[in-house]
Amino acid sequence: MKNKKELKAVAYGEVLWDVFGNEKKIGGAPLNVALRMKTLGCEVGMISCVGNDEDGEAIINHVKGLGLETDAIIKSEDFPTGLVNVTLNERGSASYEIAYPSAWDKIILNDVAKNLVSEADVLIYGSLICRDQVSRQALEELLLMDVYKVFDVNLRKPHYSYEILIQLMNSANFIKFNDEELLEIAAEMHSPFESLEENMLFFAEKTKAAAMCVTKGKHGAILLWEGQLYKNEGYPIVVSDTVGAGDSFLAALITSLLTGKAPQTAIDFACAIGALVAEAPGANPDISLSAIEHLMAKVKV
Repeated sequence: MKNKKELKAVAYGEVLWDVFGNEKKIGGAPLNVALRMKTLGCEVGMISCVGNDEDGEAIINHVKGLGLETDAIIKSEDFPTGLVNVTLNERGSASYEIAYPSAWDKIILNDVAKNLVSEADVLIYGSLICRDQVSRQALEELLLMDVYKVFDVNLRKPHYSYEILIQLMNSANFIKFNDEELLEIAAEMHSPFESLEENMLFFAEKTKAAAMCVTKGKHGAILLWEGQLYKNEGYPIVVSDTVGAGDSFLAALITSLLTGKAPQTAIDFACAIGALVAEAPGANPDISLSAIEHLMAKVKV
């Protein structure tokens, strides 16, 4: 796609409440990506489903207040707004207990949703939304549309199958993995390679995705863009929790790349934002440009 000063983006998938003990925070990987892209200057819409309940109303009001298009977030009379119980280990890494079925498992496309995607520059989607046939069929319809497609691999056992993952990869222009996800799927696809870099090139050959990135936690990330590999080795921070860090990383990376930033600049910027999210509690902390620049300056030679 052509580089633009401002992107029009649409995120498709789960919106929910992350429950940390007695505290609830709005989340869901596609929504986290959408919210961060909005703060980076993109025009963003969200396609999802919430229950016709207090939790659902609170999500819609909050998201609308942050400037996202919400007319494609429908309300279900039959299923509740999604809840995820989040458990953090001593390193701040999260594990998830995801309620099923939830309203976001039952997304039905309305005309607003289809129009949003038809007018968008980029569509972001993940793998978790495909655990239910209803939302998966809606996504399959959207993936037939002419838009730059970004697939956020988000493996949450037992909510995925390799067959569907490979289908989603083949529909994407850009794929984002973490290191464990990449190696797990590579093994399933009988890759002969062990390194992240070799497996990224393997995926680029085996799927239709010409671009991809792999996050490595505190060790940064690797980007494959226009046939070249770019790396960032991470930034020194003290982790509060890792919830949403990869989502903000992806939002920053895609926004930067598709608005014409140099690939190395894009991955450096994205890793800094991901690190600052991990340093703060919750998936969507406020992050200033000055904080990003300060962190990036710490590791400049």
